Amino acid sequence: MTEGGRIVSDQTAYGLSMVTGTIKNIELTKKDRIILRELAQRVAEIAMRPGEESKRDLWYKINSLQPTRPVVFCDPENGWNEIIPEETLQNETELGRHWEMLLRKEIFWGNEMGDDRPVEPLFCIPYAYSESDWGMHEVRIGGVGGGSYRWDAPLKDYKNMDKLHFPELIIDHEKTDRMVLLAEDTFGDILKVEKRGLWWWSLGMTWTLVNLRGLEQIMIDMFDFPKELHQLMVILRDGHMAKVDYLEKNNLLSLNNDGTYIGSGGYGYTHELPQLDFDGGNVRTIDIWGFSESQETCYVSPEMFEEFIFPYQYPLLERFGLNCYGCCEPIDKRWQVVKKFPRLRRISVSPWANPKVMAEYLGSNYIYSLKPNPADLAVPQIDQDYIRKKIRNAFQVAKNCRVEIIMKDNHTIGKNPENVKRWSRIAKEEAENL
Repeated sequence: MTEGGRIVSDQTAYGLSMVTGTIKNIELTKKDRIILRELAQRVAEIAMRPGEESKRDLWYKINSLQPTRPVVFCDPENGWNEIIPEETLQNETELGRHWEMLLRKEIFWGNEMGDDRPVEPLFCIPYAYSESDWGMHEVRIGGVGGGSYRWDAPLKDYKNMDKLHFPELIIDHEKTDRMVLLAEDTFGDILKVEKRGLWWWSLGMTWTLVNLRGLEQIMIDMFDFPKELHQLMVILRDGHMAKVDYLEKNNLLSLNNDGTYIGSGGYGYTHELPQLDFDGGNVRTIDIWGFSESQETCYVSPEMFEEFIFPYQYPLLERFGLNCYGCCEPIDKRWQVVKKFPRLRRISVSPWANPKVMAEYLGSNYIYSLKPNPADLAVPQIDQDYIRKKIRNAFQVAKNCRVEIIMKDNHTIGKNPENVKRWSRIAKEEAENL
C-alpha cells in the first residue's frame, strides 16, 4: 500500500524485511555492525533449533489441508512498539535501527512469544521503490500520531474520471542493491541475505475505491450511478492488472511458498507452489499465493458485492496458484459469492463472522483462518480465564476444520508485553489439548 508515493506497508517475509522507501542514508556505523552481528547470530542459533522444523511442518500440513492441531500465530503489529520501544534500540543510524528492530522481533518470536511461527536464518531486503497515485489523491484530515482520521475524496464527479491514470512504479535498483550489499557485508556470513519483491498487501481494490470516491458515496453510487461505478472499477482492475503484468514481465516477483507472510495472516509454506513447469527463473503469478479482500464493503449486500466487486477481483485472483480471501469483513454473509473465486485455500474468519456457519461452509476443504478480537489484549492485564474459554469454544466449533488462529490488528497490547506471551501460551495449550 502506498500513501502519497511513500511505501507504508508493514508486510514482512520471515519478519526480516523492511520498508526501504523511507530510508534516506544507506549507512551503518562500526557500533551498528557489531550490534547487528550479535543479534544476527542469536537469530541464526534460534533458527537451527529442532523445534523450528516442527513449526514449519505444522504450516506445511495445514496449507495442504492435512489434519493437524490448530496452528497458532501472534503478530502484535503496533504492539511491537510496546515490546521493543524505540528508546531501547542501540543502533545509531536510521537503517541500523530498522534492522535492529527486525532482528529483535525475531529473537522475541523465537525465545519468548511461544507461538508456532518459525524463525528462519534469512534476512530479506525488499526493493526500494515509490508508486504514484491514480491521478488523484485523497486529503486526510486528522490522523496525527496514528490516530483516527477522515478524508476528502477527490473524485467528486464521475465526469472527472478522465483525469485518472494507472499508478507509475519507480524502482530504485541502485538503492536496493546497496542495501543488499551492506547487509551481506555486515552479517551475510551468519544469515542468508536475499532480495525479495513485496509489492502489495492486498489486490482487493476497494481501499483505493473508497479513498477516491468516499465510503458512503460508493454505497449511494450502487443505486444512483451504477454504470459509472462499473467504469471506475474497470479502471482499478486494469490498473492493478498492469502493475502485476509489469512485475511479472520484469522478473520482480518472488516466490512465497516458504516463511513469507501471506494473506491477512498465515505463512506460505507449501509444496504445491511453484507450478511443476517452473524453471527456477522468472517467477509468475501462477507460482505464488494471491490475496484479496473487501473490508470496506462489509455493509454491502451479497448481491451488490457480486455485481460491483466480485467480477473485478476475479481476474486478478485467477492469475495466482493458491489464494487467500478476506480480512475483517464477515465472509459468512457473502460466502456463496466468495467461494466462486479460483483456487481458494485460506479464508478469514473475523470476529464479526458467524463461527458456526463458517465452520459448516469451510469444513476440511479450506483453511479456517480464525481471527480473535484483538481488544482482548488491549488492557494492562488480560483476563486469562475469559480468553481460554473463548479459544476453547472457538476450537470446539471448528473441530472438523483446518484451523489456524491468528492474533493480529493490535493497536496496543496494554503496554504489557506479557499479554501476547500469555495469549500465545493459552492458545497453544488449548490447541494441543483439543
